[in-house]
Amino acid sequence: MLEIDNLQIERDGKTLHYQLSVTAGEILAIQGRSGVGKSTLLSALAGFVRPSCGEMRWQGQPFTTLTAEQRPVSMLFQDHNLFEHLTAFDNMQLGFPAAVPIDQLAHAAAELEVDALLQKKPPELSGGQRQRIAIIRTLLRPEPIVLLDEPFAELDQHTRKLAANWTRNHAKAAGKTVLLVTHQQEDVTQIADRLLVLGED
Repeated sequence: MLEIDNLQIERDGKTLHYQLSVTAGEILAIQGRSGVGKSTLLSALAGFVRPSCGEMRWQGQPFTTLTAEQRPVSMLFQDHNLFEHLTAFDNMQLGFPAAVPIDQLAHAAAELEVDALLQKKPPELSGGQRQRIAIIRTLLRPEPIVLLDEPFAELDQHTRKLAANWTRNHAKAAGKTVLLVTHQQEDVTQIADRLLVLGED
């Protein structure tokens, strides 16, 4: 279980409060109006934002003081997910601590219809193509917690549905715990087990 206990973060002159738990293997969609702290929560879990107090635990073990690299977390940002000097396939292989699952990456690329683009570099790709490459890498990395911040925003209707189905199917097959920030109700319906609407205190 992922537990976020009395977490407080100072942001833009206000204090954001978080108290929630997510069952292992659950896909939790997070919504809320702009500025309520959705992306900040993901950044705190990933280790990029320091809380002023509170604790984060995974399977009972605190990870609040661990570095980003040490945390059981793989995160997909809203943008800037790929290195522009590397090919798409090289980008997909980043972040694996042990053997890279080449066959799985290639199979996922075919499922998400980017297999013909793997030798291209990000500047040669559309925003939606870059995002699908990043989604594959994020989901196939070994970390048990996956954080997705508007992962399908760049996708058209066809590729959005394709990527959403792949994300849910892979996350469930691999037992991933997923936190998904999205403004789109269709993402909630298609992917999530539960919806959390954040509100300010």
